[in-house]
Amino acid sequence: MEQGHYRLSLILASILLVSVAAGALLGSWKTIADVNSPHVREIGKFAVEAHNKLAATTLKFQSVIKGESQVVAGTNYRLTLTAKIGGVSKKYKAVVWEKLDDTKQLTSFQPL
Repeated sequence: MEQGHYRLSLILASILLVSVAAGALLGSWKTIADVNSPHVREIGKFAVEAHNKLAATTLKFQSVIKGESQVVAGTNYRLTLTAKIGGVSKKYKAVVWEKLDDTKQLTSFQPL
């Protein structure tokens, strides 16, 4: 009987360890391998256009330099991108939430 309790305790401890490890990965930011993919470029362009509407600016999207994604209720994209204003290229950090229904929301846009 005592050996059975030991095995059960070992199994429960293993399940708990795996659950904790998996939970640490959920919601973590992952590097986007291909920042030139059409979808990532679309997210970057959306970020610039949404910022232009909110801030009444005329930035022109150029490229995504690097990015990370995070699975939530949809996907968050944290992108470092370049955009031009008045012929001058500048870097920005943008966060876009792409919801499960494929709509997008700009949650942050900052110059670097």
